[in-house]
Amino acid sequence: KRSTMRFSATTLTLALALTSTTAFTPLAFTSRATCISASKISSSSLNAKMDSSMESRMESIKRSFNALTERLADPDVLDDPRLLRQVMSERSKSEEIVAVYEQYCTDVENYDGAKELFQEAGDDADMREMAREEMKELEPQIESAIDKIRILMLPSDPNDDRNVMLEIRAGTGGSEANIFAGDLLDVYRKFCQANGWQATLIDTNVGDDGGYKSVTMDVKGDKVYSKLKWEAGVHRVQRVPATESQGRVHTSTATVAVMPECDDVDIQIDAKDIEMSTMRSGGAGGQNVNKVETAVDLLHKPTGIRIKCTQERSQLKNKELAMNMLRARLYDIENEKREMEEREKRGSQIGTGGRSEKIRTYNWKDSRCSDHRLGQNFPLSQFLNADIAPMIDAMIAMDQEEKLREAMKETMV
Repeated sequence: KRSTMRFSATTLTLALALTSTTAFTPLAFTSRATCISASKISSSSLNAKMDSSMESRMESIKRSFNALTERLADPDVLDDPRLLRQVMSERSKSEEIVAVYEQYCTDVENYDGAKELFQEAGDDADMREMAREEMKELEPQIESAIDKIRILMLPSDPNDDRNVMLEIRAGTGGSEANIFAGDLLDVYRKFCQANGWQATLIDTNVGDDGGYKSVTMDVKGDKVYSKLKWEAGVHRVQRVPATESQGRVHTSTATVAVMPECDDVDIQIDAKDIEMSTMRSGGAGGQNVNKVETAVDLLHKPTGIRIKCTQERSQLKNKELAMNMLRARLYDIENEKREMEEREKRGSQIGTGGRSEKIRTYNWKDSRCSDHRLGQNFPLSQFLNADIAPMIDAMIAMDQEEKLREAMKETMV
């Protein structure tokens, strides 16, 4: 009787379908409004299901998520914009995995309901077949949810939510390398625009025949570093330069550095290590930049990093910008060291992630873009149109697969 009461709505739906003169289409079993606890889930007949430790972690994540959701209604939180942003940010980190877990719980509950109905159907062949079809439909959904949860539970890069400073430097190839650096800048500006990010040029060194010897762009938006970090490295181009009269193919390079934005809490700089001088900016901007020393030339003595800032119309703003750029570069150096150590421990096969690694070759003759980390070719027009999301997604997927393999190894030890 308890079983009959539990599935009365479903049974009624199935009974109506059986008595109908029209063809029957399998219907999804009605799910409860709230997700059942993981400890009550029983799905021993499934090929894949969560182990107890995974269920425990998910329940803990869900409790934390619900607690943060309740805090959003707290008047003290609502009255403090900074605290409100912090709570919303923390909550958003768990939102996706909790949603997948709740759907998993619902699917498992419905699977168990279909299984029980199948067992109670007795000699009713039609009822048993409908229950069997429902179970077959739910099994891949449950397995897919578990796979997705495993990926979402992987440790994330602590820098993924940060804004970045993207620096492009022309490498070998003279004027053609400068022009290629300009081409890369155009692609990344389009990509930033497509993602709704704010991209601002903060330092430029224009080439004699066009393009840039070096250019730095400040990019602000949602999870900028998590995507652009895969563009760091050496980009190589093979094409006939516009200045080539013999039609010979030249090979040129440009280096892309993606530096997470940081503050004085992340990187502390001793004032004694800084040597700074000022100068007139010159160029457009009116009498102020031409007659007043607004430009800043900053040298970090321990590393030899030199930064010149002329973008702003006041010396104070240029100094602040130069310090921000210096912090970003120093943080990038430390970050690259940490990543190299981590990759060495993992025995990573997806590349060093460093700026000296050749990551792609762009072949104009064959209209081909080759990503050496993926071992995969893409249409050159796809890259030039800034449709680089598939390349980035492939890199993220490869990194996740590697982390999953490493995690599985650790659990087997």
